[in-house]
Amino acid sequence: MLKLQLPTDPLWVKNVVESNIEELLTDHAFCEQKAATNAITIIVQNPNLSDVVQEMALLVQEEMDHFKRVHDIILERGFVLGRERRDNYVNELRKFILVGGGREAQLVDKLLFSAMIEARSCERFKVLSENINDEQLSVFYHELMISEATHYSMFIRLAKKHAGDVDVDKRWAEFLAYEAKVVANYGKSETIHG
Repeated sequence: MLKLQLPTDPLWVKNVVESNIEELLTDHAFCEQKAATNAITIIVQNPNLSDVVQEMALLVQEEMDHFKRVHDIILERGFVLGRERRDNYVNELRKFILVGGGREAQLVDKLLFSAMIEARSCERFKVLSENINDEQLSVFYHELMISEATHYSMFIRLAKKHAGDVDVDKRWAEFLAYEAKVVANYGKSETIHG
């Protein structure tokens, strides 16, 4: 379904993540916050598209609920939410978003950019849920994997609905190829996209 070209090596969980769960959880919490912020930005940039505004408003609520749930796990484990980390993966993906080309093309790219992040998060959550030696986190990440898949599908659907003359399937294939080059440099740190 996700069509990602480069899967995450399951050894990422055993060799990297399990040695620093606190770092993973802090990074994850901020990923949820950034996803909510991204949805708010889409609302601000597209107030005339009522369906987009409605979908993004619901997404903001869900992402902030996920943030709180991650934060609750952080507190349960005696950790404290650390400082926000830069997400180099997301910053590299952002470079692929079109500048110019009209409002429709810009909206499609912003939605596909968001879909890509959700797709990779979904894939990472699946790898975590299947490989982490922590029952609570295994169940939690399985649940969030399903949620991320729903978000991914929603962004793709909205991109197709508001595409105008943009060939969404062609542009998505370009995003997938670009993301494969980007993600090849990651999977070495205990962060969701790292």
